Amino acid sequence: MIMSEDIGPMPDDIRIELENLRTELDKIPSKAIDNNLLIATWNIRHFGDLTKKWKSESDDSPKRDYHSLYCIAEIISRFDVMALQEVKSNIRALRHLLKILGPDWELLMTDETKGYRGNGERMAYLYDTRKVELSGLACELVVPEDPKKPHVHSLDKQFARTPYAVGFKVGGRTFILVTLHVIYGDKAERIPELEEIAQWLSEWALDVNTWDHNLIALGDFNIDRIGDKLYEAFTSTGLTSPAELDAAPRTIFYDPNKSDTHKFYDQIAWFTGVDRKPALSLVFKTGGHFDFVCRVLKDRGLTKRQLSWYISDHYPLWAEFETRELA
Repeated sequence: MIMSEDIGPMPDDIRIELENLRTELDKIPSKAIDNNLLIATWNIRHFGDLTKKWKSESDDSPKRDYHSLYCIAEIISRFDVMALQEVKSNIRALRHLLKILGPDWELLMTDETKGYRGNGERMAYLYDTRKVELSGLACELVVPEDPKKPHVHSLDKQFARTPYAVGFKVGGRTFILVTLHVIYGDKAERIPELEEIAQWLSEWALDVNTWDHNLIALGDFNIDRIGDKLYEAFTSTGLTSPAELDAAPRTIFYDPNKSDTHKFYDQIAWFTGVDRKPALSLVFKTGGHFDFVCRVLKDRGLTKRQLSWYISDHYPLWAEFETRELA
């Protein structure tokens, strides 16, 4: 990673913390050029502006500083592709994050979604060009308007934050990631969005003329728990998430002693060949989350609520796929 040139050299305590963070990140499978693919999704809370100091002070706004950003970059660097949610209209932190990651990393993102429901957010992908390349497809998913079939789709209006689909290539095979941040609020609003994205992906997977059938949905789907109406809407057309992710905490506020804190907001899912839908040709190996709470900004004396504004209130969720047979 490159060092920042505008705020002086990195303090020794931050350098040591980053070295320890790298050791903890070694528990995630290593990136292997010819053997695997590591994708991840992360809702980085209100990822917008940046206070250009190594350590922000109590009266600084935003709280996110270079210390925070280097920790975020260290985590992202362990994956091949990272889908980001809650990227804001102000992209100062994102631009500096890309500089820290270095010249091997590239960015694709949407414009901000304006309006109250859109919350001024963007969808973004960061990807390591040493491993993956773009396949040529990038699009935002919109609800078709068909006056002859007004009741075909679940939504009577567009997504609050438009899903973003991008095609990538690894080991000679293409795959498409579709990231989404479902509106948060009343379940009556969330269910139609989840049903619509499930239906959209199902129709895409079944269309032999589409760009590719390797579809992976990932992002913040704001699903409360497995088996509820939100989860059923998400899985209604055959989308399946790996069992290895069921036990993975999604937020830093998860308490193993309090069942109501085990939410399933973030998901990584794909079709498995049921109901004629093409199964993913990438072979899933393992997956999980990365708990950064006790590993970053340890000397700052922050509560979890405060930490969420420096790093995030969500953990990154990841999945590893086998790619050797694709070479």
